[in-house]
Amino acid sequence: MTTISTNKSDPAATGVLQRETEPDRNCPLCPRLADFRADARARQPSWFNSPVPSFGDPDGRLLIVGLAPGLQGANRTGRPFTGDYAGDLLYATLIEYGFAEGNYQARPDDGLRLVDCRISNAVRCVPPQNKPLPAEINTCRPYLIGAIASMPHLRAILALGRIAHDTVVKSLKLRGSAAPFTHGAVHRADALKLYDSYHCSRYNTNTGVLTTDMFRKVFARVKADLC
Repeated sequence: MTTISTNKSDPAATGVLQRETEPDRNCPLCPRLADFRADARARQPSWFNSPVPSFGDPDGRLLIVGLAPGLQGANRTGRPFTGDYAGDLLYATLIEYGFAEGNYQARPDDGLRLVDCRISNAVRCVPPQNKPLPAEINTCRPYLIGAIASMPHLRAILALGRIAHDTVVKSLKLRGSAAPFTHGAVHRADALKLYDSYHCSRYNTNTGVLTTDMFRKVFARVKADLC
């Protein structure tokens, strides 16, 4: 486990400054994503088709950070990781380790409740081909900084994938070279711990990059550390 100190002079790193945590429904900050969102609204007007807000307990000790909403997943349903394979694996694992209660039925009205946990994304709007541009990740980062700062009891952040890891590292004002992304790695940032996992996408599980057992072991470590 690596240990890194955050920049205490930066309010975003300490959580002193409460920042905006969610973009506007018609957020114009990333023109490419706004155009893609407009096209999706025209094709599927009944879908959510807006920046997907964080889901879960703002007083929780665990924050999970994904990449971005999936086109037919969170972009359709309006809840992170809801409606695609990644959500099937994530929510089943959260229930197994006590970070969620209820029955996940891949829809936002299924009654599922997160326990001591919140889920957000590095980028709040669905990107074409699930690939946000670096400028879009940078533009959306203040909302992640705001989400982190708004969680007074936060002790653990789990980054799903390298992009989520990198933007969390920058949000915490850490040096990237001191906290490299590796599946199963744990990095300490003052009172916080940053945990890394490969993203729970269908591609990663189908190709064997991530197995269910590998994913469960990350959550077992987080659970043990929070006890």
